[in-house]
Amino acid sequence: MKDIGFIGLGTMGRPMAGHLLAAGYRLFLHDVVPVAPELIAAGGIACESAKQVAQEADAVIIMVPDTPHVEAVLFGQGGVAEGISKGMIVTDMSSISPLATKEFARWIDALGADYLDAPVSGGEVGAKAASLTIMVGGRERAFNAMKPLFETMGKNVTHVGGNGDGQTTKVANQIIVALTIEAVSEALLFASKAGADPALVRQALMGGFASSRILEVHGDRMLKRNFDPGFRIELHQKDLNLALEGARALGLSLPGTAAAQQLFNACTALGGKSWDHSGILRALEVMAGHEVAAA
Repeated sequence: MKDIGFIGLGTMGRPMAGHLLAAGYRLFLHDVVPVAPELIAAGGIACESAKQVAQEADAVIIMVPDTPHVEAVLFGQGGVAEGISKGMIVTDMSSISPLATKEFARWIDALGADYLDAPVSGGEVGAKAASLTIMVGGRERAFNAMKPLFETMGKNVTHVGGNGDGQTTKVANQIIVALTIEAVSEALLFASKAGADPALVRQALMGGFASSRILEVHGDRMLKRNFDPGFRIELHQKDLNLALEGARALGLSLPGTAAAQQLFNACTALGGKSWDHSGILRALEVMAGHEVAAA
């Protein structure tokens, strides 16, 4: 499989497509804006529509922001479904609704193609470093066919079950990430307000049981006041909405998830929907009347 379609070339999709080009795959590319010149220079071929991408490729990868965008790419006018061929593999690497994913998979199956949901974790840093965690739902045969491509874009690739299970795993991931960012924010805020140097507190915690990748990366962002997005708050809000909607459907209570969403909502009210999700700290700082800063 050498001819690959890639639709959605934003913050995440652009470096992911770049890794596939560097690995020798021929890429047919489409986005709502002109394809980045560096991808064309690397050998990518720009297409006018998702339909054209599907007509040219053996497999299509989609990386767009939300459920309605995936539906439009697949089934809208000039969409993938209009150019699909039997035996093709359609892989959605966006983070969207597990329930919608199952429906999309049924529709694609009816056209004679395989469907995988393969959302990722690792943000812009992981996309650029080809170190993404990729959680895949769908038929094993399709997973095995796409696995070499996944391993070009990520390092931890897991087939977690049937269609929708990849998206369910991603929602679970986003619950953990949100609550851990919130915990790190509270810890550094507490330390700073109490008069300790939050940078030294973080350094000490990195050697103990509280150590985590989020304390390492996002804790550093908080101390440096760097809230330029690696993963925007508005996207994490979308993911937590999926968690809370799913919880209602399942009759579950997710109180920590709900609290984290309220803090993200407060950030949005402060004008921060495009902040990095580590910016949840700023909502807590407003409530505390105190700003965390490295001494």
